[in-house]
Amino acid sequence: MTDAASFTHSYNLARLGNAGDEVQVCADPAQRAAISKWADLLAVEKWDARVQIKKLVPNHYGLDFHLVADVIQSCVVSLEPVPGHIERSFSRELVFVGAPRHRPAQAESETVIDASEEEGPEEISSLQVDLAAPLLEEFTLALDPYPRRPGVEFTPQTEPSGGLESPFAALKALKPGS
Repeated sequence: MTDAASFTHSYNLARLGNAGDEVQVCADPAQRAAISKWADLLAVEKWDARVQIKKLVPNHYGLDFHLVADVIQSCVVSLEPVPGHIERSFSRELVFVGAPRHRPAQAESETVIDASEEEGPEEISSLQVDLAAPLLEEFTLALDPYPRRPGVEFTPQTEPSGGLESPFAALKALKPGS
């Protein structure tokens, strides 16, 4: 395994009964190391997820995800390790539309994209789905973009009081007759 893209958890929606299913998606140490490298983290110490899958109608599925992860990031100021905890719940809806070759072609003039409209269910052409992909997506969104160790602050270096006030002051000094 070389990267998080190879961290997958395949599930066949065709075998889902009316009662639904619960799936555990837990990364082993090698998978956590790959996710850590992929997300540019020092370490992923824990990665556990639970996925509740239910059939809403014969070709429409609801997936409720709950992810718990413990990570170690680099402090943006000191580069020291900063532990972090992620706990995130989210939902996705999938609608099976069949294989692309069996669907009627839609003319480009019929395609209208309305950005104000809420995003609907994701269309899938196969009942074989990867449960890890949305988990990785939400995991990266949940990471602290600027992790900082407690008590560490960024203090910009200041010029000595005798220094130039601006870059334009330096240019003015170069001008003849100044």
